[in-house]
This record gives sequence, C-alpha cells and structure tokens, in this order.
Amino acid sequence: MKLQENLEKVSIPFDVYKVREDFPILKTTVRGNPLVYFDNAATTQKPISVIERIRKYYEQENSNVHRGVHYLSEIATKEFEAAREQVRKFINAEFKEEIIFTRGTTEAINLVANSFGKTFIGQGDEIIISEMEHHSNIVPWQLLCEETGAKLRVIPFDDNGELILDELEKFLNERTKLISIVHVSNSLGTVNPVKKIVEIAHSYAVPVLLDGAQSIMHQKIDVQDLGCDFFVFSGHKIYGPTGIGVLYGKKDLLEKMRPYQGGGDMIKSVTFQKTTYNDLPYKFEAGTPNIEGAIGLRAAIDYLNEIGLENIAQYENELLNYATEKLSQISNLKLIGTAKSKGPILSFILENIHPHDVGTILDYEGIAVRTGHHCTQPVMEHFKIPATTRASLSFYNTKEEVDRLVQGIQKVIKVFS
Repeated sequence: MKLQENLEKVSIPFDVYKVREDFPILKTTVRGNPLVYFDNAATTQKPISVIERIRKYYEQENSNVHRGVHYLSEIATKEFEAAREQVRKFINAEFKEEIIFTRGTTEAINLVANSFGKTFIGQGDEIIISEMEHHSNIVPWQLLCEETGAKLRVIPFDDNGELILDELEKFLNERTKLISIVHVSNSLGTVNPVKKIVEIAHSYAVPVLLDGAQSIMHQKIDVQDLGCDFFVFSGHKIYGPTGIGVLYGKKDLLEKMRPYQGGGDMIKSVTFQKTTYNDLPYKFEAGTPNIEGAIGLRAAIDYLNEIGLENIAQYENELLNYATEKLSQISNLKLIGTAKSKGPILSFILENIHPHDVGTILDYEGIAVRTGHHCTQPVMEHFKIPATTRASLSFYNTKEEVDRLVQGIQKVIKVFS
C-alpha cells in the first residue's frame, strides 16, 4: 500500500521517539496504562510549539485585527496575515488572496456550496460527488439541490474502496457544474486519483473541489500541480488548533462569487441603500476571525516543515504496512477498505462483536480508537454494516503501539468468546 506516489529519498533521519517528546499529551496514562492515541483522523494532538505560540498570543499580542491603529492591533494583524502567507506557501497557491480562513473543512465546503452554488448552479444543473464522501461533503450539496432544483450524481466505489472512474465520465455533460470529491477517505483510507479526476473534469470545463481534511497532514499538497479549483482542510487535523480551517479557491472564481456571510471585515462601505464588498480574501471573512487559530496553524505548519513531509509520509507508510500485516493475521478480523493506494487509516470489524464494544474494551487498555459510522453512513450502507472500528495513525505513533492494539483486540476476542 502506498501513501504517496514516488516518495523522494529522505536524507534527514526520522526519530519517532524524539518526535514524541514534542507532544505533552502522549505522556498521559489512561486507567493505569500509557495512552495509545489512534484517533488521529478525528483530530491530531498538538506539539508544544503550537501550544506555546497560542499562549504567547494571548499573553503578549491579544487584540482584534485589521483597521486598528494601536500597537497590539498592528502586531496581531501582522501575525494573522503572516499565517495566511504561510498557508499559501504550504499548499503552493499562486496568490495570498486565494487563502480564505474558515472554521474548518465543513464551513469551507458550505461556503462554496452557498457562494459558488448560488452564483453558478440552477434548475436542472448537476453536481457530482462520490459514494465515500464525509457527510460534510454530502449535506451542503443536498441543501443546494433542494433550493435550486439541481441534481446530485454519485460516483460509486468497489468493494476494495476504490472509485469506479468509468462512472465519472458517464456522468459528465453540459449540465455538470461542479465535482466535489474527497482526496483521502476518512473511513476507508483510500487515496483517490484526484489529479486524474481534475484533468477529466477540466476537459469538460467543470471545476473541482477537493476535500483535503485527511490528506493535508500526510503528504505534500501543491494545488497548482493538482489543478483543483478549490481545496479545503481543517487546522486541527494538521496538529493545529480547532476552529480554524482553510478554503483555497482560484482567484478568478472567488472574485465572481457572492459573499457567504455579511458584516464586519467583508465590507468596504455600507449605507442603507448599498453595500460595497471588500476585496479578496476579506470578502469571505465576515466578523472577528479566529486569530489565535490562524497563528496556531502557522506554528503547526512551521513544525511540520521542520520535520519534513517526505519524512512523515515515509514513516507513516512503513507504520501502515506494519499495522496492516499485524491486523490481517487476527482471525475473525476483516479490514474495510483495501485500496492499493491508502493513507494511514485502518477500519475493521470483528465477527459478532459490535465496534462500540471493541472501542470500550480498548479504552480500558488505554488505547483510543474511533467507533461508529465516521460520518460516512453511505459507506457503511455499501458494506451492509452498522459501523467499524477505526485506528488512524500519525508520525508520532510507534510499532510498539500497534502491537498493543493487536493485544487489545485479542483481549476483546477472548472476552466475547
């Protein structure tokens, strides 16, 4: 299984035990056991550099941004905008104005659905998503279709968890206005061939939104190379704070889109007769933003850049292969999601044992996993199962922790036998 195609040779040695020292929470004990944190797809833990940077903001820089003429406002504004520039470089956007701060992936998708959707999509038009989407990339489009009379088309996947791309080309026509697709599935781990999807879509002049919530922390993202028109992700998935996210959008599209929310920083002037909207990116950032969130996100990106995404990808790929081999040896365990190209996500079911019971017993062993439908109920419906147990890995996890997971699962099986 490959996390990323054509990994470059890594010259800097990666020491997972040294990395773990940067994450204070990993020293936690749970019910007398050292914490094993395998819920990274839900949210990642935070390095001390991020924690300290947020503390510094509140201790030394706290003020509202933009338009303030006093010292603290100038400092906060400078740091906030520096975070925007850092995000631009991190995903290789062409212009800083293409980086819109949101509350997270969910709000970013909703922004596009409301702003792009209500500008360009109408009665009889079509939007294409896939069967493996997170609810956040389903519901906003359903709401838009209900309001406009547009139609939702769904690309299916096979039992390995790989998209059936032949269906995509069957769906594309002159009525198709947008494709919104997940880059890496949060419940299957599938890494979708998004660059190919973008190329196919653009041959029909159809823009593409990529949900990068599960890819941004595992591999280098270059939005210009991918060619996507929109890319969205959340800060808390990438070792930053909660409540901060990013919408990247191509400048020419963003300029044509109507504002999503009104008030605050998104205006140039307001009268009772007419409001003039602000320039990008502020047109889409109404109200006081999550200033400490953006600053914390910048610190998280600095941290990842220091370690190197190539190092992270190589190590996580090795850990995924190790964990896959170990779990595959457990009788009565079935992996859900066996695509050839996968991110470090392992979803599984145990015969005749409900995932919630699995998660509860593992918790008593100090092992944090996620159980349920993972906000992908159509995926569960595809496999005719109610839920899975999901272990999602990070570069601060170890093979010894994988071994503890295996021991924990064996204890679950023993309890229910």
